[in-house]
Amino acid sequence: MAGRPRRRGEALMAALHEAALAELDEVGLGRLTMEGIARRANTPKTTLYRRWSAPEEVLLDAIAAAYPVEEPRPAADDLRGDLIAALQLMLEWSRHPTARAVQAIVLERHRHPDLVRRLYRVFDRAGRRFTATVLHHYARLGDLDPALVTPVVEEIGEALVFKIAMDTGEEPSPERLAEIVDQAILPAVGIRPV
Repeated sequence: MAGRPRRRGEALMAALHEAALAELDEVGLGRLTMEGIARRANTPKTTLYRRWSAPEEVLLDAIAAAYPVEEPRPAADDLRGDLIAALQLMLEWSRHPTARAVQAIVLERHRHPDLVRRLYRVFDRAGRRFTATVLHHYARLGDLDPALVTPVVEEIGEALVFKIAMDTGEEPSPERLAEIVDQAILPAVGIRPV
């Protein structure tokens, strides 16, 4: 019986997050309200106000709850494989409603600069971002020169994935992800793939 309230609380939190994302999809960031989220979640808005003071906070919490954290192999024995897996994880996340929420926030950066700053803190709390997490892990263990893991290098893989998706209208294939790792990320950190 002791575990039941926790499960109920987790279910309510998931329902509120789902409602915030669905409401955002329907009305957009500028018209997102606590009332709309509460109505969609079929719960009193006082439930939301107990935890959050604004609808954007519910949205950021939903993004934080769903944002994946890349976990490279502790042994650091497959940099190439971990980088490919990081890009695959990013693609999987890009299909989640929170990715659309991130896009909505970033597209409104001129109206909501503070919200964008808070969004990036969500990413940093999660442990950085995808290939950057892998590269820093291998650098900490001495397998890469940390000086080569620059902000530009951290973003190469993700930037190419987004560019390919924009240019073709499709996600890069697993083979294309491997090409991004082999032809762009690994050479940038001084490694020639076999």
